[in-house]
Amino acid sequence: MTVLDYLVIALYAVGMLAVGKYYARRAKTSDDYLLGGRKMSPFMIGISLFATITSTLSYLAYPGEMIRHGPMLFAQLAAFPAVFFIVGWGLIPWIMGQKVTSGYELLEARLGMTGRLIGSGMFVTLRMFWMASILYATSTAVLIPLLEIDPEQAYLWAPILSTVMGTLTLIYTAEGGMRAVVMTDALQSFIMFAGGILIVIVVSVTLGGVGAWWPTTWERHWDPPVFWFDASARTTFMGAFLNMLVWMTCTAGSDQMALQRYLATRDAPAARRSFGVHLVAELILSLLLALVGLAVLGYFMHYPELLQIGESVNSTADKLLPRFIVIGLPMGITGLVIAAMLSAAMSSLSSGMNSSSAVITRDFIARFRRLETAATTEQPEKPALTQAQQVRLERTVSVVIGVIAILLSTVVGSLAGNLIELCFKVVNLLTAPLFVLFFLALFVKWSTPLGAVAATVASVSVAVGIAFFGLFGLSQLLWTAPCALVAGVLAGMIFSPLGKSARPPAAG
Repeated sequence: MTVLDYLVIALYAVGMLAVGKYYARRAKTSDDYLLGGRKMSPFMIGISLFATITSTLSYLAYPGEMIRHGPMLFAQLAAFPAVFFIVGWGLIPWIMGQKVTSGYELLEARLGMTGRLIGSGMFVTLRMFWMASILYATSTAVLIPLLEIDPEQAYLWAPILSTVMGTLTLIYTAEGGMRAVVMTDALQSFIMFAGGILIVIVVSVTLGGVGAWWPTTWERHWDPPVFWFDASARTTFMGAFLNMLVWMTCTAGSDQMALQRYLATRDAPAARRSFGVHLVAELILSLLLALVGLAVLGYFMHYPELLQIGESVNSTADKLLPRFIVIGLPMGITGLVIAAMLSAAMSSLSSGMNSSSAVITRDFIARFRRLETAATTEQPEKPALTQAQQVRLERTVSVVIGVIAILLSTVVGSLAGNLIELCFKVVNLLTAPLFVLFFLALFVKWSTPLGAVAATVASVSVAVGIAFFGLFGLSQLLWTAPCALVAGVLAGMIFSPLGKSARPPAAG
C-alpha cells in the first residue's frame, strides 16, 4: 500500500459522501426518500439491484470458490433465462399492481396482519445478518490483510474497521435516501467491473499471456464434475441450477430490496426491464469473477513461494485474492481494487439500510404513529406525521439499523467456515421461507394467517436443519432453499383450511 493507493481510496470515500450530500436536498417527501419519486430510470434501477445483491461476499467468495472447488457452482448461471421469465411475467405485474412502499403490505389482504408482520420480521432479520456478514467479510478478509494488521489482533481491529466502513455508508445513505443509493450503486458497479478486469490484465501481463493461467486440465483439488442430482456431492450442475432458480426467484419476488426498486419505476414493463438489466450485469460479473479466480490460481501456482509456509492454494482459497492485491498489483491499481471491494460492500449496505428503514417504518412504526403515506394504520385518531417528520424518522431508523449491523458483525464469523458457507448458512437462510408467504398470497386461494404461521415454522425449520445439521442426509448447502420452499408451501396449503381467512366475505 502506497500513498497513491490511500489517495485513491480517500477520493472514493469523499465521492460517496458528496453524492449523499447532493441528494439530501432533493429528498423532500417519504416517496422521494424511499422510492426516488417512483420515476427512476429502469437502467439505473437495474444496475442498483445488481450492485445491491453483489456484495463483498460474492466478490471474494466466487474467486475463492473457483480456486478451491472449480467451476461447478457457476452452472447456476444457466438458470437466469428461466428466472427472468418467472419473475418478469409471473411476479412483477402483481407487485406493481398496487401503490405500496413496503412490499409486505401486499401480504395483508390474504394473510392478514399476521402474515405481513411475519414477512417484515423475517426480512429485517435476514438483512441485518446479511449486512453484518458483509462488514465481517470486508474487515477480516480484505482490510486486515491489506493493512498488514497482525492476524492475532484481528479481533480488536475488525470492529473498528467495520464501524468506520458502516458509518461512512450510514452518512450518505441516511442523507440522500434512494436516489443517493442508486447513484452510488451505479458508480460502485463501474468500480467493481474495473477492479476485476484490471486483475485479469495484470496477471496475464505478469505471466506472459492468458494461456499461462488458463487451465488445460481439470485441477486435481477441484470437485469432480457431476451433472445430475447427487446428495453426496457438494455441487452438481442440476443442483446449482435448481438452487439459483429458487434463490433468485425468491429474492427477486419477496425481498424488499428488490421490491423497492421495482416500485421506484413507473410501471410493470419498466420494472421488468430493470430486472433484465440486473440479470445481465450479474451474469457478466459472475463470469468475470470466475476468470479472476482462475487468474489468481494460475499466479500462485506459478509462484508457490509467495504462499506462507504450510499453506496451499486449496487451504487458503478465500485469502489468495486479497494477498494478490497486496503483492501483485502496481501502486494505484491496488487502491482501485480495494475501492472495488469497498464498493461491493457499501452498495449492499446502503440498500439494506434504506430498505429496512422502509419496512420498519411502514410495517411496524405505522402501527403506533399515523403516516400520511401508510396504506393502513391502527392509529387513525392520531394526527399524521408531516412529510418532513417522516423523512427524519426514516433517516433515524436507517442509523439505528446500521449500528445494529455493526454490532452483529462481531459474531457472524463463528457461524460458518468459508465465505460460500457463510452465504448459504447465514445470509440466505430465510430467503425461501420469506418467499413462501408471497407464494401463498398469490397462488393459494385458500391461504389463511394460520397457514402463514405453519408455513414459516416448517420452512425455517427445514432450512436450519439442512444448513446446520444435515437434515434428511443432505450435506450440500445447495439443497437448503429448494427444500425449505417445498416444505413451507406444503405446510401452508395443509394448515390454511384450519384457520380463518383474513379476507372479509364479499358483499351481497
